Amino acid sequence: MQPATAYVLLEDGTRFDGLACGADEYAVGEIVFTTSMSGYQEAMTDPSYAGQLIAFTYPQIGNYGVSAEAMESDRVHARAAIMRAAVDRDDAPGAEGAWLHWLTDCGVPAITDLDTRALVRHIRDQGAMRGGLFPVGIGEPQARELIAAEPPMAGRDLACDVTPEAPIVLGPTGGEPGAPALRIALIDTGVKLSILRNLRARGATLELYPCATSADELLASDPDAVFLASGPGDPAALDYIVETVRGLVGKLPVYGICLGHQLLCRAVGLDTYKLAFGHHGANHPVKDLTTGRTEITSQNHGFAVLGPGGLKTIDDDQPVRWETDFGAAELTHINLYDRTVEGLTLRDVQGATVQYHPEAGPGPHDSLHLFDRFVGEIAELRSQPPTPAANA
Repeated sequence: MQPATAYVLLEDGTRFDGLACGADEYAVGEIVFTTSMSGYQEAMTDPSYAGQLIAFTYPQIGNYGVSAEAMESDRVHARAAIMRAAVDRDDAPGAEGAWLHWLTDCGVPAITDLDTRALVRHIRDQGAMRGGLFPVGIGEPQARELIAAEPPMAGRDLACDVTPEAPIVLGPTGGEPGAPALRIALIDTGVKLSILRNLRARGATLELYPCATSADELLASDPDAVFLASGPGDPAALDYIVETVRGLVGKLPVYGICLGHQLLCRAVGLDTYKLAFGHHGANHPVKDLTTGRTEITSQNHGFAVLGPGGLKTIDDDQPVRWETDFGAAELTHINLYDRTVEGLTLRDVQGATVQYHPEAGPGPHDSLHLFDRFVGEIAELRSQPPTPAANA
């Protein structure tokens, strides 16, 4: 058995040894685990993982290589990969490179031959926490100092680190022939490329805006709807975006996914809280209360929305309601693992959200139809004649 060449240290002092297999660097941040069996490259390039180190629960990671098609952004956002049995093959169909070589080229540290089962059980029991991946040349005293200097995830604004510097316009790539062109303004807090692909494939022109863009600027562009993207960090640290969204609700249709769901909920007066270890993976059952169907979903978030009365979970599969600053909001989706809020719709103004990722990337495609629903509702509203109040 090879002697350890790297180790993972948690802020509570728990240590796990293994073998270094990526860039010769260290990384600190919040350590979370994902239960996805595939999609390791998509996970590492998802902006929602900014500030985090990913522990993969599936043992073999890397066995089908990497490719440009699997990128969810223009770079790696996760800070490190923690694995039980890393594989460095590039001979699978579609592979354009090998996983560990790619991590090394991207400057990302990684570790293998680590007891990920024990690590994940510890995080599951004690909650996600700060930690780090270190080569053995960095001693524990120095490692503890580096971890202590890392800000906690709660209260942290990471959207400003992943948002574009200037607006970006992306034209449609598909859609129904003869259908009216839709323009959707997207507040980019760290959107995944697969979200953009799904909206463009349905005939939408997307205008991506930096997350500090004001409501007045967005309204002046006169889009058909506003989309709130996924992204990293604590929604409670993004009051400037929440205020922007408050200035849009009731004036334009507003839809949100993941962080966007949390931001829209906060904008209408609801609260969010930090989950013990978050939802990260591609096997989360969610019940759609509007259809009665259960869908297996892809998820990646560490915060959730409080239910009516400030409850963290909801006992019954009923479309319970909140009274918000913009009228009634109704529960539409619920997580069947832990009974947390997974989606809602606004009843008195046009808006809806889901906490999970209908685009998957990686994961099942059970919920792709939600993009059809979003785009269909926007098109229907666009085709309606303006009301007298809208012209006032």
